[in-house]
Amino acid sequence: MIKAGIDVGAKTIKVVLMEDGKIRGKGKVLSGFDQEESAKEALEQALMEAQLSREAIGIIVTTGNGRKAISYATDDVTEARAAALGAVFLYPSARTVIDVGAEEARAIKCDSSGKVLDFAVNEKCAAGSGAFTEAMARALEVPLEELGPLSLRSTQTIPMNAQCTVFAESEVVSLIHSKTQKADIAVRRVGLEPELVLIGGVAHNPGFVESFKRTAELDNVRTAEDPEFVGAIGAALAAGE
Repeated sequence: MIKAGIDVGAKTIKVVLMEDGKIRGKGKVLSGFDQEESAKEALEQALMEAQLSREAIGIIVTTGNGRKAISYATDDVTEARAAALGAVFLYPSARTVIDVGAEEARAIKCDSSGKVLDFAVNEKCAAGSGAFTEAMARALEVPLEELGPLSLRSTQTIPMNAQCTVFAESEVVSLIHSKTQKADIAVRRVGLEPELVLIGGVAHNPGFVESFKRTAELDNVRTAEDPEFVGAIGAALAAGE
């Protein structure tokens, strides 16, 4: 039986189709104003890749901040649960998952089965999320895809007092006016714990990933391939439960 996991995120909607523990197809579209219609579009992409019809899907489980918006879903699962299930599926030794998406960032502790033991989320502020990264790219006047590589050329650490995205963007502009190098402003540091897997769209940012690894000072920090799809994988796995 085909199981579909749909991660209804703030910026994009991701769909994963699974059968017998294997990924058959994936789809991703912008969330837009009508998340339900966008989810259908992403679902069609995944079905096309898997060469399947809509009727082949037996169960649909949603996750993400818009998981309740999909009326044709069979069930839904929390973001933390989906992230943990997906990460452990891809990396069985993972016990801590760092999920950095468009508007939220969360840290999750889990066991070998993907059961969530503890988690923390910055749901009341976008600091450290994809929205924060986009705001910093605007303030630095560089394309978003260039921000990560730019940060790798940093030669010093620049302290920033503001954590709020809006105030931090203003602070970055002030730093630029004081002739601070853009590469130094782009560096961010995060405190983490052992046995980590990094997921979410921000994991595509090489500067963030490099800072992440330096701060963790661990050899077993992993960045998931197609990191934005891990939550959808977890939702599909939850469908099997």
